[in-house]
Amino acid sequence: MDMHEATGLQAQGASDTATELFGSFHLGDDEFALPASCIREVVNYPAKVTALPLSPAYLEGMFTLRGSVIPVVNLGRLFRADAPRAVATDKIAILDFQQVLIGIVFQDTGEILRVPASARSALQYAAGDSHAVIAGTILQGGGARLLQVLDPHALLRIENVPHVLALQATGAKLSTARYHAQSERRQCVSFRAAGATFAFEMLAIQEIIRVPELHSSLLNSELCLGRMHFRGSQVAVVDFGALLQAPASGTAVTAATGDQRIIVVRLDDTTVGFLVDSVDSIVHFFGDEVLPIPLLSKARAAMFAGCITKEGLGDIIFLDHKGILSQAEIVEMRDGHARLYPADTDAKTATTRKAPRRVYITFTVETRFAVEIGQVREIIDFSGAITTPPGMPACMRGMLNLRQQMISIIDLRQLYAMPALPDASAGKILIVERGAERYGFLVDHVDNIMTISDSQRFAAPQIIRTGEHDDLRSEMDEMIDIGTDAQRQTLSVFQCDHLLEKLGSALPRAA
Repeated sequence: MDMHEATGLQAQGASDTATELFGSFHLGDDEFALPASCIREVVNYPAKVTALPLSPAYLEGMFTLRGSVIPVVNLGRLFRADAPRAVATDKIAILDFQQVLIGIVFQDTGEILRVPASARSALQYAAGDSHAVIAGTILQGGGARLLQVLDPHALLRIENVPHVLALQATGAKLSTARYHAQSERRQCVSFRAAGATFAFEMLAIQEIIRVPELHSSLLNSELCLGRMHFRGSQVAVVDFGALLQAPASGTAVTAATGDQRIIVVRLDDTTVGFLVDSVDSIVHFFGDEVLPIPLLSKARAAMFAGCITKEGLGDIIFLDHKGILSQAEIVEMRDGHARLYPADTDAKTATTRKAPRRVYITFTVETRFAVEIGQVREIIDFSGAITTPPGMPACMRGMLNLRQQMISIIDLRQLYAMPALPDASAGKILIVERGAERYGFLVDHVDNIMTISDSQRFAAPQIIRTGEHDDLRSEMDEMIDIGTDAQRQTLSVFQCDHLLEKLGSALPRAA
């Protein structure tokens, strides 16, 4: 069945006020019908459906279709929680409900039916009955064929229709000026938790750190995993995965895995650390690229600011950090920890807090380095799609087509005659801009994002600044101190422009 035929058939039958057009669908042994007026189109089940945490069991997830986020409802699981999940051969009917699109999973489509009023019947239900989405029935063939009519208004209980429409309107206004307003470009940091990819806007993040020793707290709960010592204060650590899955019991303080990080976020006047599975990339985006997510649940709905879709990255659930925790939860963590574990107030800590602060990305090329975050446009995974044209200098890994722009990839290990990285696929590429050109620096891995006081920044000793291309540190004229007195570490501050200027004419120009 081609649902696009519905419009023409509806016009043909408009003169017959006693008939109504329906589209029919098959799910198991049952046949359903929907008013043709609400059916936008029918599509194949997409290759990638992104899970949406805290959603009802009958929501398979979401996918993007021509600039809209489509939640996918499994009708079978709406009626029965243990019904089979959707499979690749299923179809999705895209319904237009109050200008918001939603997908309904079926096994197969049927046909367009013109149904007289005499063949339809209505059904009544008690409040709360899950079968209330069945508005009535259609009898065909003298009663030999029964179709259950779905009620879109009962089926699609979207909790944030006004919010979705408002974001859609804003996106339409921004799109025309998008390429003329570079100041609108924003940054977010993507991370993994509970099997999905999320992102915080860069402005919301104070720091991203490796998981330190976590201490049990009297305030431990299903949300509060424990506490950590952070810049003179005791900061609550929330297990982001547990928050999304809403476990029934508290989570004990456990040893962290190597990829786990804590994202330190400021919520009003409270600092909270969120434990996540890994931190992936820095992503640039425009305001109109944040697609609204129609939500079918009220659970922490304020945290879901939208969806960002990027080639090679997939769907990223963009979060509003201010909506993750309730005010009561924030107050409990802030006041409780302040009473139980008073902040350090020594003069050195106070001086450090008052000094101007900058945000750095720390990364490794055999040893650890830092680069100011403003110098990096984005961070991407190493890609096997890099091509190596003939005649390129030895330090060049090749050229990468990144969203229709050619990027020259500089292998820092090759440039400084270091041993090759054993597994290049584990590497990261720091993308930087220099005028209209973009370049990528291949590094072993990206470690953290951290905020450092200018009081911890100092000139590199002259003995390090040799000016020779035999040590990556020779390109750096500044250093920073990180860590605590007990575990202090000094990192050279990487200057992208200095290195690009020295390479000069050796770098190819993108076409």
